Amino acid sequence: MSSTALPSSSLGRIVRGTGPGLLLAHGAGGGIDANFGPILASLAAHHTVVGPDYPGTGRTPRAEAPLTLDALADSLVATAVEENVDTFAIAGYSLGSPVAIRAATRHPDRVTGLVLTAGFAHPNPRFLLAARLWRGLLRSGDLEHLAAFVSLIGLSAPTLDAVGQDDLDTALKATTTTIPSGTLEHLDLLIDQADVREDLAAITVPTLIISTTLDQLVTPYHHRQLADTIPGAEYAELSTGHLPFVERPEEWSALLLGFLDAASG
Repeated sequence: MSSTALPSSSLGRIVRGTGPGLLLAHGAGGGIDANFGPILASLAAHHTVVGPDYPGTGRTPRAEAPLTLDALADSLVATAVEENVDTFAIAGYSLGSPVAIRAATRHPDRVTGLVLTAGFAHPNPRFLLAARLWRGLLRSGDLEHLAAFVSLIGLSAPTLDAVGQDDLDTALKATTTTIPSGTLEHLDLLIDQADVREDLAAITVPTLIISTTLDQLVTPYHHRQLADTIPGAEYAELSTGHLPFVERPEEWSALLLGFLDAASG
């Protein structure tokens, strides 16, 4: 199967390591450092890792026009190819999962595997309720309540229950100062365009779905939908909320690397 033609990529990126290619697709309002930073060294010890930041986060300026799923998927693939990584698995986290799925269906001769963590094929009404509340708080500039909301829905209850008040207050203040400028565009993309249900049956590469079982934003309902619909998909569970890089980074990287090693062998 042939690929869609590639654009030149304007995405800033991290390139680390040696070995088989691994392209990273981060979440809405995240970034490569925020979403993959705690596991980047372990990934790069085994793979040539290419980590592009979406517009308006990390190393990439904010977009001047609305984002589209096709264009973002193409830009991610183009970033890897520009770094002389011609074929690669994609590790997609949260919004990065539909981005990765669309990249795989548009560029089937380049994508060798998928690992989708805390992922979804489309936002159902419950998820849209949360995403629209997130977007509304951001648009209103109410960063204090926004930080409280994303912490409440992002972390698992056991993790949040164990945090002391002073540490929580410090974390909330940090959250208000680290919201990427492009988060609104990421949320618009998630709410208005992130529907890859029709792509799922066309996925032919080895795929692992990692379910964040205590996730209150992208609930296990969504992870199961991916696992049940992508042909031959494997399924694993991680006992975290929506932020595995905060709660269980070592276990997350071990699942990722174990699957990629087995799939390539």
